[in-house]
Amino acid sequence: MKTARNIHVQGIVQGVGFRPFIYRLAASWSLMGWVLNASDGVHIHIEGTEASLDGFIDALPKQAPLAAHITALQGEDAVLENFTDFSIRQSIEQTTATTLISPDIATCPDCLRELFDKGDRRWHYPFINCTNCGPRFTIIDALPYDRPSTSMAAFEMCSTCGEEYHNPLDRRFHAQPDACFDCGPRLRLIRHGHTARTATNQRESDALIASVAELLKDGKIVAIKGLGGYHLACDATNEPVVALLRARKRRTAKPFALMVRNLMDAQALCYVNPHEAAVLAGTIRPIVLLERKGQKTNAPAQLASSVAGTLHELGVMLPSTPVQHLLMAAVDVPLVMTSGNISEEPIIAQEAEAHEALSGVADAFLDNDREILSRYDDSIVRVIGERTYLIRRARGYAPTPVCFPATMRSTAEKEDRGTVPLSCRKDRSAEPSPCPAILATGSEQKNTFCLIRGEEAFVSQHLGDLENASSFGAWLSTLTLYKRLFGLKTQVIACDKHPEYLSTKWAHAQDEARIEIQHHHAHIAAVLAEQRALVDGSGAGEIEQVIGIAFDGTGYGDDGTIWGGEILIASLEKYDRFAHLRTVPLPGGPAAILHPNRMAWSYLRSLGLAEHRGAAALAENIGEDRLSLLNQIIDKRINSPLCSSMGRLFDAISALAGICTESTYEGQAAVELEAALWDSVTDKPLDDPNPEQSAQRYRFSGFDPSPVFSAVLEDLTSSVSAALIALRFHDAVVRLIVEQCNAAREVTGLSTVALSGGVFMNRYLITEVIPQLESEGFTVLLNRALPANDGCISYGQAAICAVQLAQRAEQGILLGE
Repeated sequence: MKTARNIHVQGIVQGVGFRPFIYRLAASWSLMGWVLNASDGVHIHIEGTEASLDGFIDALPKQAPLAAHITALQGEDAVLENFTDFSIRQSIEQTTATTLISPDIATCPDCLRELFDKGDRRWHYPFINCTNCGPRFTIIDALPYDRPSTSMAAFEMCSTCGEEYHNPLDRRFHAQPDACFDCGPRLRLIRHGHTARTATNQRESDALIASVAELLKDGKIVAIKGLGGYHLACDATNEPVVALLRARKRRTAKPFALMVRNLMDAQALCYVNPHEAAVLAGTIRPIVLLERKGQKTNAPAQLASSVAGTLHELGVMLPSTPVQHLLMAAVDVPLVMTSGNISEEPIIAQEAEAHEALSGVADAFLDNDREILSRYDDSIVRVIGERTYLIRRARGYAPTPVCFPATMRSTAEKEDRGTVPLSCRKDRSAEPSPCPAILATGSEQKNTFCLIRGEEAFVSQHLGDLENASSFGAWLSTLTLYKRLFGLKTQVIACDKHPEYLSTKWAHAQDEARIEIQHHHAHIAAVLAEQRALVDGSGAGEIEQVIGIAFDGTGYGDDGTIWGGEILIASLEKYDRFAHLRTVPLPGGPAAILHPNRMAWSYLRSLGLAEHRGAAALAENIGEDRLSLLNQIIDKRINSPLCSSMGRLFDAISALAGICTESTYEGQAAVELEAALWDSVTDKPLDDPNPEQSAQRYRFSGFDPSPVFSAVLEDLTSSVSAALIALRFHDAVVRLIVEQCNAAREVTGLSTVALSGGVFMNRYLITEVIPQLESEGFTVLLNRALPANDGCISYGQAAICAVQLAQRAEQGILLGE
């Protein structure tokens, strides 16, 4: 006996070949009916026997396309209409909710095979794609995800592409960016002083790629338009051109990312374990920070020394677009592939803007006529063991939402109900109404914003540092796009407490209700909220309160000082500052971040160690006149707020050891301090010849670093290497964390530790501290779906805001009061 059901599927189910998958699946179960895209996902009507319907529904999530991500699947009995076939219907827009949108996907193996198949009609087509790969979020303007709502609307398909596009059994069925040489986007090469060349066919396109390859081999810099913006590329083995790129881009020392042809090329330069290889060659293709091979290895391609200086890691990525595959095949050497911008500004996505801003940087532009609708930088990750840690969450990861426990209750409400409703629960009948729509504006550095829709947290891609008009303009335009695409109208804004952050100032200027969140509480809350969202719906395994280790550069403290070396006893509702690093003046305020030698001298001056003979080299580096002025600034506290930052302590040790006294990018002193402890010959951290003695000397007194500074000064007078000082300091910080966690456990009884903040971007620190804490019986939580740096702040702000709103609702306090 035939019956009918309606099915509603939500998640990333558009632009990933989901409807043709449903078409084929229905055919395999001999079902009739239809499937269509709507603004709130995919709707299906199926008719057939009860067994066939059950088989179809059971198979649907198990066999869905790899790029799909199903967040909800709901079915209900329907009226039998006796359809005689199964069809794919036109999309509809009448729904109020909106679905998710796939991130851009790297070129799939099928398209890559066709790209280099001389017998295929898309041989060498620079924009080849199908339903399994290609641009998605960067070309979309509205939902549902159909070609008229994308930047591909400008390209009318030829008859051959049209046949593929309308054939449910074809791999390119409703692949919105589908095109070929006859009807799709085209490359255009523009050189200074030359007439622009546009490729109208395969031969001309190949000629342009060959011309770009020759330019790169000849030591030129080329700006290449990608999926989410421009890259600046040059030969990574050519020291003069890499140095020239640094000068033109005004990027003095920050390491450049590399693009290599394949895994073998990556393995020639770096150690690549199976987990790193899987990330490198996966569908996202982020920049992966890999441990580089040292002097004992003769790599076939010797990189220019200024690509990454003496750092022990290289940022490596494989081609992710057809243009990149074609170019890498033509140049046959590693390329610097860095963001197309001037340092500290957002990546450039529009052609006119690129030609204006980068005309003094690039010798040529490889453009195309497909518009980028959303700018996206490359994502950056690091793999430690089997776990991937995000450094910069952008292309390939965003805008996939992070699971969010949007119905979080306060403690009192949980006690009344007995269980905690969590993200992704199937049975939501007992849950309270979700909290009002929240916008969390994030931090100043490494900014993201976060928009909450039910149990979905739309954390934006990395938007950079909000320190100038161009960066903030990009922030505003991206926020507008997210709100439109995901149908969000915020009712309350969460922001940082720092009064000078542009994101905070903007929040104060809005009409919505506003809640201010302490920076380091947001760090720990981000870890807690991710953990809560991962446990099951019964609340089993949920952690209420943790010992929170929030170590970063700077954050506005409740007492008006600059925090950053904090031990917090924290829940999502509240926190207590259990302990913190000894405070010292931050001489010149933000200027001290650019001049780590100031921070080193501030510590020595505050600890009474400035006259130690081991400090002579630092004093000489600063200079007599500047030192006199610096002493006045510190002693009279002129623009020198007190600071407890662990990040600034790393800066101070780096400068005192003579490793980095002046920073040209955020975190440089700390990054180079860590790099110093790696032996370039053995490719491993140095061994301390006297570890037990060093452990006694390099030890904090409580949270006071005075003994550490004394030990550093003694080592400097004994001509101990900077590398060994770096190693001993890192080990001292590891011991400090373990000691402070034990002290906190004695007082609170807590045995779960949450680590967050930019300091935990340090590979050595993470590798050493986690096993040592676990050996002491602690459970260690870290950020999973988000970076530990300020990229997680907006998510943490939103989580705290949700709990505070729940508390107010219990007390009968109206929103905005």
